[in-house]
Amino acid sequence: MDRTQERHREIESTVADIREIEKRDGVTRESLEKIRARLAKLAARKDLFTLEDFPPPEPGAGRTSCLYRLSEDADHRFALYANAANGTYGTPAHNHTTWAVIVGIEGDELNRFYDRTNEGGVREKGQHVVRQGAGVAFLPEDLHSIHIDGRTLNFHMYGLALEQLHRREYYKPKENAWAVFPAHSDIREARTAHA
Repeated sequence: MDRTQERHREIESTVADIREIEKRDGVTRESLEKIRARLAKLAARKDLFTLEDFPPPEPGAGRTSCLYRLSEDADHRFALYANAANGTYGTPAHNHTTWAVIVGIEGDELNRFYDRTNEGGVREKGQHVVRQGAGVAFLPEDLHSIHIDGRTLNFHMYGLALEQLHRREYYKPKENAWAVFPAHSDIREARTAHA
């Protein structure tokens, strides 16, 4: 079996296990921790997921990160992406409107966590560095931001595909206002045909 076939098999097995966890346990902090642990097991297969396999945008491309779609069900559920970044990249505080789990494969990704304030803003309540084997998990309305400085490759898994998330919100600190998060503009198809 070649690497592409093995990668496909490992992705299919992981997503099947994650479907079963959600079906059995629902969407809770505890079930998301089980999903995070299962995704960390996949991230341990660094031989199958490298920045050479999933390169970030070229210098001068106008972006420093991109997503590779590794798996997505026909109904757009259980969407798994590899996020590749090279350089400085960050997001504002935002929610997902679906559950989300991020697990590191290579490099460091700082995640900051927030609560909404009574004044309509956000207050940081903690942070965690996503790196090889370590990750974070979010319920639909949890808030976080991502901060990267360097080369990273991480898994991002969502209960519903990013293009289907039309009500994600992000915080604009200068205006002390919330806006709808624009759709991600660089998702590259990386699903493989059945081997």
